[in-house]
Amino acid sequence: MLKSEELGVVQKLVPQSDVLEISLVPEPSGIVKMSPRNGNVHQTRRRSRQRQKQRHRQETAKTSAQRQKPQASRSLPVAQRSRKRSEAGNLSRLAATKPTPSAGAGLKPAHMGSTKVRNINQRAVSSPSKTRTLVTSKRKRLSSTSPLLYGARLLLLGVGISAIAGTILSAWDPTSRLESKASVTATTPVEQSQVEEKHAASLPIAQEIPSLKAQVQALATKNSQLQAGVFFIDLDTGAYMDWEATSTFSAASTIKLPVLVAFFQDVDAGKIRLDEQLTLQPSVIGGGSGDMQYKKPGTQFTALETATKMITISDNTATNMIVNRLGGVEALNQRFRSWGLTATAINNPLPDLEGTNTTTPKELAAVMGMVNQGNLVSQRSRDRILDIMQRTVTNTLLPPGLGKGATIAHKTGDIGSLVGDVGLIDMPMGKRYIAAVMVKRPHNDANAKELIRQISRVGYQYFSQSAASRSFTASPSPTSAPFIAPATGSNPVHTSD
Repeated sequence: MLKSEELGVVQKLVPQSDVLEISLVPEPSGIVKMSPRNGNVHQTRRRSRQRQKQRHRQETAKTSAQRQKPQASRSLPVAQRSRKRSEAGNLSRLAATKPTPSAGAGLKPAHMGSTKVRNINQRAVSSPSKTRTLVTSKRKRLSSTSPLLYGARLLLLGVGISAIAGTILSAWDPTSRLESKASVTATTPVEQSQVEEKHAASLPIAQEIPSLKAQVQALATKNSQLQAGVFFIDLDTGAYMDWEATSTFSAASTIKLPVLVAFFQDVDAGKIRLDEQLTLQPSVIGGGSGDMQYKKPGTQFTALETATKMITISDNTATNMIVNRLGGVEALNQRFRSWGLTATAINNPLPDLEGTNTTTPKELAAVMGMVNQGNLVSQRSRDRILDIMQRTVTNTLLPPGLGKGATIAHKTGDIGSLVGDVGLIDMPMGKRYIAAVMVKRPHNDANAKELIRQISRVGYQYFSQSAASRSFTASPSPTSAPFIAPATGSNPVHTSD
């Protein structure tokens, strides 16, 4: 309590301010009581304590955060980390417990403690900077080799993209589609002009022989009841003669020629062995020519023996056995089409007396020419084919029209409505030509066979004179196969086919 006379001294010592306001309350005893106005002193102290607690919480949070940083903790030694933690704890306790006489003075200890903690934190964080420096140095070392790595990766990526793009382009290439489409079209029936071009590619066709054509035409038109198709070609010069050679005829047993070629194709491919055993089944027995039809079912024959009988004695049962061994009728027809033959087809098993199996003289000549040139089979198989065909026992059609010393490898066909013969003729002076003659006739009309013999004769005479006039002395073409001389003795005549 202050007396009234001491009021002036107090007012001089303690001026009015925002921190402390004094009110003088006179007492009855004359003593003046000094009390804070509006409770500002208590409020100021309470705020100071709140700030102190807030700073203490912040410092505690910073300390715990520093403890949770593994890099900063690991960068300091163990003793140093424990010492720094104890100092930080002591400062925090001092800041929380040290009394503050006034509001203005209460700020200093907390501020000083906070400064020390910050300094400690700064020293603690200094070691992560070293860690960052090490990481940066490592990155610099890696960056020195990164262009090479990037180059290798880009190279691999480019190769992969190129491979994918090439695959896509090859899959969607229009030219490949056109080629595949053309290959499919080549195996289906086409116009007659396209057929002639394919045959021309397999035969060395040059120019037609008008004089020979006139003679054949005169013979073919003499009998109106006979319809002939004739094709001759000189294998040395490519000169040819075509009389209705692209007309379709019943094939009869001439269909066995392309079957024989297909057989030796599979022999070359290793699909058939010549010595393998084929078993006679009741379903393949066919009447007409041949003697295998009289064997008991279950009898076995070698593949070569069966193929030989198919040609030499025109055995129909042997033909059906070979057709089955080659995969059936449809498989053979597809193969014929792959050779460029569009009219040659098997529609029924042999003997096919109704004449549903078909071909043309020009296609038969084309098959004979491809055999001679070795386009379809190997040289060894070609020699076997020609050897088998030279042993054909029916020699009543083309062979009688040939001169002395000539040899022929051929295959005949004979049913009631048609007779025909196709063969490769080797002349004594070395010239070679192919003849294919087919004649439609009234049932078993013998004039058809005579017509074939006459046409064979005029053809042989023409090529003989042609060779003599040009003094043909050149050796045979290297693509031509040598003929095997026929066996001595006369071959038996086999008139039924």
